[in-house]
This record gives sequence, structure tokens and C-alpha cells, in this order.
Amino acid sequence: MTETAKFDPRAATPVLTSRGHSGWLGLTYSDHGEDWVELTLPWRTDLLGEDGQRVLASGPIMSLMDMASGLAIWKTMDRFEPIATLDLRVDYVRPAREGASVFGRSQCYRLTRSAAFVRGLAHDGDVDDPVAHIQGVFMKIGGADTREVPNG
Repeated sequence: MTETAKFDPRAATPVLTSRGHSGWLGLTYSDHGEDWVELTLPWRTDLLGEDGQRVLASGPIMSLMDMASGLAIWKTMDRFEPIATLDLRVDYVRPAREGASVFGRSQCYRLTRSAAFVRGLAHDGDVDDPVAHIQGVFMKIGGADTREVPNG
């Protein structure tokens, strides 16, 4: 019997963010743990939300958190499996500081047979002063994984 490779967010991120929307945003790998992944969104003037305002738009931050959440789910399952975002709530607390990259850390805190639940935050260098908090539910499309993750 062959042992399957474990999911490695550090190796997977460059592949998953090399094209499309994530590639255009320039998302990069930052860090990960057993059930969480952190990505970086670089600050750029073409990602600003409104003319005359030096504030990063909310859309790129939402995309950052969606991708970090997917990677956290795959890390928790220890494999890549198709998933779909069912609900991703983003509560913006404050604007990101001008010129600062935004880090998006998402944790997969529960897996069921058909769903994965995530929570996390976006920050611009200080996790104690977040830019946004997230909560989300993703649908697992692939094979059934009946292993449950404790409610950390």
C-alpha cells in the first residue's frame, strides 16, 4: 500500500495562486500550522477602493481570506479535495494602514462529512489590531471524510 502525500500549503500556494484572480492579486504564502494557513496580500495602489482615498478595497481582502480558508481546510484534511464557498462573512473593523501588506490567517476548526467551518482574521502586522474578522462555511465536493476535528 502506498502512503499518500500530506498537503503542504507552502508548496501548494505558488501553484494555486500562479494564475487567475489570486495570481493577479499577488497572494503569497506566509505561514501555517496543523489547522490554519496565513497568506499575504501586498499593498498596491491599483487595489485601492476609492479615488482620493489611500485605503485598500474590501474585495481583495475578501479574496485573500477565501483563499486562506481553502488552504486551511485542505491542510486540516491533509489532502486537496474540491470545495466551494457557501458562506463567507467578513466583518471589517478598520481600514488597512497605507502601504502595509495585509495578512490573512484562517483556521479550519471543524470538518463534517459534507462541510468545513472556518474562522480567522486579516491584519496589517498586528494580530491584536485586526483589519477584519471572518467566519465561513465551505461545502466539500469530493469524497466523504468522516473524521471530525475538535471544536478548538
